[in-house]
Amino acid sequence: MPAVRGCLNRLIRRKVVDFSESSNHLERCLSAIDLIALGIGCTLGAGIYVVAGQVARQVAGPSVVLSFLVAAVASMFAGLCYAEFGARVPKAGSAYIYSYVTLGELSAFMIGWTLVLEYIIGTSSVARSWTSYVDSLANNAISDYFLELSPMTVPSLAAYPDFLAFGLVLFLTCFLLLGAREPTLLNTIFTMVNLLVVAYIFISGLFQVDIQNWNISAEEVCSNRNIANTTSTDGKGGFFPFGVSGMLSGAATAFYAFIGFDVIATTGEEAKNPQRDIPLGIVVSLTVCAVAYCGISSVLTLMIPYYNINVDASLPDAFKQVGWGVAQNIITVGAVCGLSTRFRALQIICEDLRG
Repeated sequence: MPAVRGCLNRLIRRKVVDFSESSNHLERCLSAIDLIALGIGCTLGAGIYVVAGQVARQVAGPSVVLSFLVAAVASMFAGLCYAEFGARVPKAGSAYIYSYVTLGELSAFMIGWTLVLEYIIGTSSVARSWTSYVDSLANNAISDYFLELSPMTVPSLAAYPDFLAFGLVLFLTCFLLLGAREPTLLNTIFTMVNLLVVAYIFISGLFQVDIQNWNISAEEVCSNRNIANTTSTDGKGGFFPFGVSGMLSGAATAFYAFIGFDVIATTGEEAKNPQRDIPLGIVVSLTVCAVAYCGISSVLTLMIPYYNINVDASLPDAFKQVGWGVAQNIITVGAVCGLSTRFRALQIICEDLRG
């Protein structure tokens, strides 16, 4: 019995945190602006350039706007919880250290590895999306080359190994090893470029909107299906072509677009004033991302019918369909910058769990 009791005590033992500055192993160099840029950079990217098109085309249609709104509200509640923890426990580690302090070692162990898995999967999907946008600039020459060089016919896997995405991850990993200040500066620059491109997309898209695309009839949907010679389900038209259930299902997917704001909470030992700057960074970055997601998804579904959206590169293809091809290169630059900032999150998570 003493052995069992000792084992259980180890599983539920809690970490005692030393809040003195002498226990801080990282340099406090990040201001509130840096944290806001970090939060926006790690969050604003996949939702605009990847998730919006997929959700609108496959599960929600024009109601993708409401999907992002519902996901934003849920993310805001989660963000407020992170902000509270970040202010109370201003140490590196995010949910790992919070659970270690409050719930015990077993919970912290499980949550820590879950965080690593979350960011590895997120980084992988972002890397693939990054190469898709670069490939669109080259008229799919990259994918055609790899398909010919090393095709794969394994079920549930990609058609070819994405060596470009692999190389991108290796390159940015080496760059992120420089420390906190240099990658954060680059992250801020990329985030500003991304925000400018998002503003360009929204303003330019307003000149191409057609309100009728939010009120497409079922006959038009059937006509498109016959022309395209496909048996895929395109919904029933209108603002809710897949019903309210489709909008809620889209909200579950859109929540993925907001993953990344929690990286702000992992900077507890790098923030100059964590008690003030971490809550401020989380709330401001989530608000900016929510407005951007809802605005871009509105413009996207108003520019072209939802059933004509290209899920791989939705925004460049949408502008191409309305005859504004020059926007493709600008959007691709924004996509590359927006998706590249997501890699910073994986570095911070790994540093914090190592510490």
